[in-house]
Amino acid sequence: MAKKVAVIGSGASGLTAIKCCLDEGLQPVCFEKGTDIGGLWNFKEEALPGFASVYRSTVINASKEMMCYSDFPIPKEYPNFMHHSLVQKYFKMYADNFDLMKHIRFRHHVDHVKPREDFAETGQWDITYTDEDKNETTTEVYDAVMVCTGHHAYPHYPRDSFPGFDEFQGQTTHSHDYKDFKGYENKRVIVIGIGNSGGDVSVELSRHTKQLFLSTRRGSWVANRVASQGLPLDIWGTRRWADALPLWFKVWFAKYLLNQRFDHSVYGLKPKHSPLGGHPTVSDDLPNRIITGSVIVKPNIKRFTKTGVVFEDDTVEDDIDAVVFCTGYRFDFDFVDESVLKAEANEVSLYKYVFPPKLNPPTLSFIGFVQPLGALMPISEIMSRWATRVFKGTTKLPPQGAMLDNIMQKKSDMAKRYYQSPRHTIQVDYIPIMDDVAIEIGVKPDFKSLFFSDPRLALECYFGPCTSYQYRLMGPGAWKGAKKAIQTQMNRVMYPTKTRATPEDDDAGITRILKVLVVLVVILAVLWNLL
Repeated sequence: MAKKVAVIGSGASGLTAIKCCLDEGLQPVCFEKGTDIGGLWNFKEEALPGFASVYRSTVINASKEMMCYSDFPIPKEYPNFMHHSLVQKYFKMYADNFDLMKHIRFRHHVDHVKPREDFAETGQWDITYTDEDKNETTTEVYDAVMVCTGHHAYPHYPRDSFPGFDEFQGQTTHSHDYKDFKGYENKRVIVIGIGNSGGDVSVELSRHTKQLFLSTRRGSWVANRVASQGLPLDIWGTRRWADALPLWFKVWFAKYLLNQRFDHSVYGLKPKHSPLGGHPTVSDDLPNRIITGSVIVKPNIKRFTKTGVVFEDDTVEDDIDAVVFCTGYRFDFDFVDESVLKAEANEVSLYKYVFPPKLNPPTLSFIGFVQPLGALMPISEIMSRWATRVFKGTTKLPPQGAMLDNIMQKKSDMAKRYYQSPRHTIQVDYIPIMDDVAIEIGVKPDFKSLFFSDPRLALECYFGPCTSYQYRLMGPGAWKGAKKAIQTQMNRVMYPTKTRATPEDDDAGITRILKVLVVLVVILAVLWNLL
């Protein structure tokens, strides 16, 4: 009889967890406390407590080829950076294609996940949940659990960090509750925080407010979605050859590129940390709003007054009508028994961010609890592929000591690279985390064998975008469509913008010749290293 797996949440991580369970012959039961799939991307007119939330104008920061699941490309007609409604539509297409909906119980809230008394022998769990429609609470036994609830449900609201906040008479809210600009028209507004939400909210509000002030404690490096030749930034930046460059060079080059667009010092945004020492802000329009005076960058707030604020540089802004806190989120697993795992200060100890190292047998996994420099969906998928194989018994975890050493090494590396912040306890880079988990399954591309069997494909994988299809070329779960998906990915990138026929450039022939010469040089270099 197939092992029964409880999947908690049906967002970006939960959907692929269900699919991976089915791929491995497991029996998934997904508990979703909402009324639809999509998690964060399931837009609601009103933000609800305990649910992730996006604003009306939200557009994803990862391009479609970098964010899609590895065996289900996003339609070529879709724009490279999709509005939240299209992300949700893609999830529904994915769920329908793999017949996932029948495994989801909507309006079922998980109250408690607890190991059974005979856990050491069986690895089983008691899952206590409430059926909201029937108002009935039930406990069922499951062989394994996949926690896929994300980390954007509980807003971090540091009001107590600001003296005088309780005296402030203006409107205050968190970006979790923000939906659009309505109600902020012709007002003087302060946005606190310069993460992605802070950048987006500042840009949108600045088109309607009398004046928008953006308060930042550290500053931030600001990246544009659109990079060289109009291609998505992550299409350029997520390539294996570039990832292999030394960190000092990547830091220098990133700083050079970012300051080419606009000088971060002149715009009051330059932070102390390097471009790779903190999570960057992705915003196409923020520098444009700053240069027009619609957004004024200010330092951290020293204290509130009844009608305004005093900043740390002792400048004062009075007659402030509203403040929006874009100060991130805390994550918690209050439904998981504390004897198993407890999150403290946004930090948990998980082997490769998935498995509690001291739990034996390993029948509990956490999927997608990372903050990636890159897209989350493929990371959640490869974590799910790994976890389901561990549950099935076809893949084994290393000894506990080795897992603990790995966790400590990752924490040490993170502390050296990033400034101390709750958001940097789960920070990962896309290619390293994908490869790290892929090794556990046996699906990381073997470039030596690939080069001799299909050199053109090998070069595309190494020098082209490192899309998720690469992890379906070989090993368990290989997909026969992976090669074609890789070879046609740039066509899907360019398709949605080539909506008008244009004349050929005069130098097109010369460009093609130069490209051929570059490829020949690269082939010779690769052969030299292999032989």
